[in-house]
Amino acid sequence: MFKNYFTIAIRNILRHRVFSLINILGLAIGMTAFFLIFRYVAFEKSYDRWNTKADRIYRVVPDVSTPSETNRTGGRCTAPVAPGLKKDFPEVEDAVRMSSDDFLVKRGDRRFQEHYVLLADSGLFNIFDFTLVEGDKRTALTQPMSVVLSETTAKKYFGNSDPLGQHLQLTGAALDATVTGVMRDIPVNSQIKTDLFVSLSSNRPIYGQNTPDTTWNQEYGYFTYILLKPHTDAAALQAKLPAWLDRHTGSQLRQMQVHDSLLLEPLTQVYLHTKREVADRGSSENVRIFSVIGIFILILACINFINLTTARSVERAKEVGVRKVIGALKSQLSLQFIGESVILCLLAFVLTLALCSLLIPLFNQLAGKTVSTGIFSNPSDVLLLLMLSVIVGVTAGFYPALVLASFRPVMVLKGRFATGSKGSLLRKGLVVFQFTIAILLLIGTTIVYNQLDYMRTRELGFDKEQTIIVPTNGDKKIPIFKQALSTIPGVEGSTYSSSVFGEGQFNAFTELQNSKGEMQKSNLDLYTVDYDFIPLYGLRLANGRNFSRAFPTDSTQAMIINECAAGMLGYPTPGAAIGRDFAQWGRRGKIIGILKDFHTHSPKVPIQPLVMRIEPFGYYTLSVKLSPNHIPATMKAIAATWDQTVPNRPFEYQFLDDLFDRQYRADTRFGNLFFNFAILAIFISCLGLLGLASYNTIQRTKEIGVRKILGATVSAIVHLLSIDFIRLVGIAFLIAAPLAWFAMQRWLSGFAYRTRISWWIFAAAGTAAVLIAFVTISFQCIRAAIANPVNALRSE
Repeated sequence: MFKNYFTIAIRNILRHRVFSLINILGLAIGMTAFFLIFRYVAFEKSYDRWNTKADRIYRVVPDVSTPSETNRTGGRCTAPVAPGLKKDFPEVEDAVRMSSDDFLVKRGDRRFQEHYVLLADSGLFNIFDFTLVEGDKRTALTQPMSVVLSETTAKKYFGNSDPLGQHLQLTGAALDATVTGVMRDIPVNSQIKTDLFVSLSSNRPIYGQNTPDTTWNQEYGYFTYILLKPHTDAAALQAKLPAWLDRHTGSQLRQMQVHDSLLLEPLTQVYLHTKREVADRGSSENVRIFSVIGIFILILACINFINLTTARSVERAKEVGVRKVIGALKSQLSLQFIGESVILCLLAFVLTLALCSLLIPLFNQLAGKTVSTGIFSNPSDVLLLLMLSVIVGVTAGFYPALVLASFRPVMVLKGRFATGSKGSLLRKGLVVFQFTIAILLLIGTTIVYNQLDYMRTRELGFDKEQTIIVPTNGDKKIPIFKQALSTIPGVEGSTYSSSVFGEGQFNAFTELQNSKGEMQKSNLDLYTVDYDFIPLYGLRLANGRNFSRAFPTDSTQAMIINECAAGMLGYPTPGAAIGRDFAQWGRRGKIIGILKDFHTHSPKVPIQPLVMRIEPFGYYTLSVKLSPNHIPATMKAIAATWDQTVPNRPFEYQFLDDLFDRQYRADTRFGNLFFNFAILAIFISCLGLLGLASYNTIQRTKEIGVRKILGATVSAIVHLLSIDFIRLVGIAFLIAAPLAWFAMQRWLSGFAYRTRISWWIFAAAGTAAVLIAFVTISFQCIRAAIANPVNALRSE
C-alpha cells in the first residue's frame, strides 16, 4: 500500500511539474531564509554565554550626576570599586578591573602597534573562561610586566617556537615584559575583545603610577566585573551599594557637587542591551525585528505551500471517488494526501540544505561576522529543518485530506463536486496575508534606506573630507614629523587634538559660570586642541574668537564651548556666555568663543555640550588635511616622511570620513539584510500568486472559451482574470500601510535626528506591489486570453 502511495505521489509531482517546482522552490527559499535569520539571531543572543559562570558575572557601571545632568553612558568605574566590593561584600566571589590602551610591541625586528590591549587584575581567569593552553591562570597576571597572548598573536611574534618565558618590549620606552601565558583566541561572540592582556600591576613601570586602590574620586578608567557567589540576589546587592558608596565618597562628592551611583549589568545582557561604553555592541531592537521577519517569511512559504496543495487537490476528486467506491477508508486516503505533502516537503528540505551551503558565506559577509561556519557544523540545525519540513508537510496535507476524504463518492462520480466558497475564501485570505507582509517589508526597507541616506547626507557642521588621522601614541618624535609635513606640497595643514569626531572623546568635570552668576558643575565632553584645530576642520564661531598665538594666556586661561553648552548654562543667546569664568583640572580662565553646534558623532545621537581647551599634554591624535589633487602621491610622501622621522613605529592612519562612517556600519548592515529579506518575502508571495493564478486560469478555461466566442477581447479577458488578484493586493495594502507606519515610527524613535515618513513611500510601495502582482499573473492571463477557444471548449 505504501509503495503504491509513493508511486502515485511521484507521478503527480512529475505530471504537474510547474506546480511542484513552485511548491518546492517557495518552501525551500522560505526555510533557507528562516534558517539564516535563525542563526543570526541565535548568534547575537549567544554573546558571552560561552562563559560557564555567565549567569553570575555582572559588569559594574556608574551613573554620575551633576547639577546639570546625569551621565548614564559611562561604562567604567574608579579603581577602588572592584577591590572594595570584593573586600566588603561576602556575596562577591571575585572582582576584576580592566583598562584599555594601545601599545607598540616589539620582538627583535618585528614591531606592531597593538590596538585595544587590556591591562587586567589577576582574577581575570577565575571569572572568565579565557582558556590558557600554556601557563598557570592563577599566577599569569600577578607580577608586573606579565603578558598573556592569544594563540594568533603568539604565532605572530614567535612563530612555531614556545613563547612561554620569552620577552617582548612594550611601549616606546621598550620595557621588557615576560610572556606568562598563551590563551585560545577569544570567541567572536564576546564583548570583551583583545589579543593581549597585561598585568594591571604594570601601571607603575608603564605609566609611572600605581593603581590607586584608595582614591575614589579620580579617573573613571576601569571596566569592572564581579563574580557573585551561587544563589546570590544581584538586585539585593545593588540595593546595598548606595550606602556603601556614600561611606567612601559621600563627603568628597557632595563638596564637588557630584553624586555617584553604581548599577549591576548582567554579563549576558551587556552586548545587546547596554547603552554604555563597550568594545562591541549589538541591538536588541534589530534582533527582535529580524526574529519577526524570519517567522513571517517562513509563514509566507508555508502559506504558499498549503494554498497550492489545497488548490491542486480538488483536481483529484474523481480519483478519490473511485478509491472510496472500491473500499478505501477515510484514514487511508488522509494518509495518502499527507504522505504526498510530506514527500514534497522533504524534497524542499534537500534543496534547503543545498541553498544554505551556498548562501552561508554570502550571509556572513552581509552580517559582517561569522554567524555560521556551515549548515552541517551544528547537527541540531539540520534536525530542526527536517522537523520543520515534516510539520509543514503534515499541516499542508491535513486540510485537503480532511475535505476530500469526507465527501460522498456518488456526487463526485456524477460530476457534481464543487469546492465551495470556504476554500476559495481561505485562499484569498492567505494571499492578502502574504502581500500584507510583503508590502510592510517593502515600506520598511524604503524608510530604512531613507534614514541611512539622511544620516549620511545631513550637514555635520564640520569638514571631514581629505583628512587623515594619525595616532601619536605619545611618541616624542611626532612634533618633528608634524613640522616636516609642512614641506610636502599636497599637505594643506595639520593639527593636534585629544581625539577626533567619530571616535570616543574624553569627559571632564568642568565648572562654568551660568546665567545666574553661579559656578555650575558639569561632566562635559572635552577636546584638547591646538591653535589650528578649528580652522582646519571648518568649524564656525557663533560668537567670540578662536584660540590665537597673539594672546599668550590662551594656552592656559581660555576655553571655547558650543551653543549647546551655552544653552545648558541658561544664557538667552550664545554671545552672553563670552567672558564668563571656567574652572577645569586646576585651570581657571574665561570663555572666549562659542562654536556653532556640530555633530561629533553620527546623527543617531543628539549633539552634546562640549568644551575645547589648549592642552599640549593631552594630544593623542594628529589630523592632516590633504589637497584633493594627487592624494596617492601625497600619501606616499607622508609615509616616507614618517619612516624618516619616526622610524621606530609603523605608520598607521585612517581617513576621517571612513572613521566617521564606521558609526553607520551596523545600521547599514541592518538595512542590507532588511532589504534582502524583503525581496525574498516579495518573491515568495509572487510564487504563490503565480501558482494560484495558473490554477484559476485552468479552472476557468471553459468560461474563457465561451466569452471569446461571444466576442470578448484579449484585454477584457486579462482584466477578468487579474482583477480579483489586484483587488486582494489592494486590500493587503490597506492593512499593511498603518502597520508599517506604526512599526517604522517606533524604529525611527531610536534616532535623535530622523527623516520624515512621507506619503510618497506608501504610494510607491502600493504601486510597486500592484505592478509586481500584475506582472506575476499577466503571463498566465495573456496566454489564456489568446488561446484558441475551440481547444478550451474541448478541454471538458
